[in-house]
Amino acid sequence: MFNWIENIGDVTNAVQLALAPVFLLTGIAGLLSVMTNRLARIIDRGRCLSETTSNIDGTLPDEIKTELESLEQRRHVASAAINMCVLSALLVCSVVSMFFFEALLHLKLNWLIGILFMSATLTLVISLTFFLREVHLATRTIRILALPEQKKKDK
Repeated sequence: MFNWIENIGDVTNAVQLALAPVFLLTGIAGLLSVMTNRLARIIDRGRCLSETTSNIDGTLPDEIKTELESLEQRRHVASAAINMCVLSALLVCSVVSMFFFEALLHLKLNWLIGILFMSATLTLVISLTFFLREVHLATRTIRILALPEQKKKDK
């Protein structure tokens, strides 16, 4: 069906072309690691707050309710960032696959490769935008309390 010996040069070229997207995948994997760690910390903090003692009437204090609402918003944004990052990785994998389909099947897939790569880049930008939003939400709601020793020194 295919003369594989004649396609060796095309396959070698496809491997060379696929290297850049593979490095991009490595970067995306690093981003995913950071994002999933942040999401895990958000979830852990939410669980910790949910397990705190409630008021006598069974309701949570207003400060805890406010923080839980903030954590829920952050969880939603972090999850969206992860989803977009994974979609970007899938699109990059599709680009790599298309390089090999093009080489092995002698198809002209430049337009498809271009669209997939542009889509991968766009979804990565969207992912990073969601990530930036989550970081902004986290820094907006953070409370850093001074240590007792520091309070004594300040007086």
